[in-house]
Amino acid sequence: MIEFFTALTNMLYQSWWLALLSSFIWGIISVILSPCHMASIPLIVGFINDRETITKARAAFLSTMFALGILITLGIIGFVTSLLGRIMGDIGGVGNYIVGVFLVFIGIYMMDIIRLPFLEKGVSPIIKKKWALSAFLIGLIFGIALGPCAFAFMAPMLGIVFNMASTNLLYAVLLLFAFAVGHCLVIILAGTFTEIVRKFLNWNEKSGGVIWLKRICGVLIITAAVYMFVTA
Repeated sequence: MIEFFTALTNMLYQSWWLALLSSFIWGIISVILSPCHMASIPLIVGFINDRETITKARAAFLSTMFALGILITLGIIGFVTSLLGRIMGDIGGVGNYIVGVFLVFIGIYMMDIIRLPFLEKGVSPIIKKKWALSAFLIGLIFGIALGPCAFAFMAPMLGIVFNMASTNLLYAVLLLFAFAVGHCLVIILAGTFTEIVRKFLNWNEKSGGVIWLKRICGVLIITAAVYMFVTA
């Protein structure tokens, strides 16, 4: 694994297309190898499974809104913490507690223990628009606790980005964009694949498979909350 990370870092200093590929891969592994980011998978899967009359395109759109919410929060956190002279993304344990409490509520909602009005199901056009806003807001809040994890994976790429920003701003932006695409892709695929499987198995929101999948996602989300409390 160390050799793999070393090779990815070296790619950042080679040709432009290898650097972009490396940034893209860093974006992917920032989700699949991070305990903090992995919590985003059951979160979006449970959210998608709780929607009625949803298409694959709609599932992909909601997953994208969720991922964009995370990225926007990470961008804001990175900018603010760097201005304050702290380690980029380091907001202390407060952020973990905030998101941990939020995830506990989401988790017990997925387990059908409580109701959260802004996540309630519906089929009207107005409610469907709120789904997108809900996914986006959840991503914004969830991104608060991801700062240290995300910027740890971004560190090699950010070093190059900061060095090149003054001389080749476009290239620096492209590196960040490649990372963002890789990061979002994992989350979008998870949400979209969930709906594909549900359609294939002919599940609806009342099917036993959907109910138990939501409950499992709820348990995983609460587990992630406990992890955040412990690491805070």
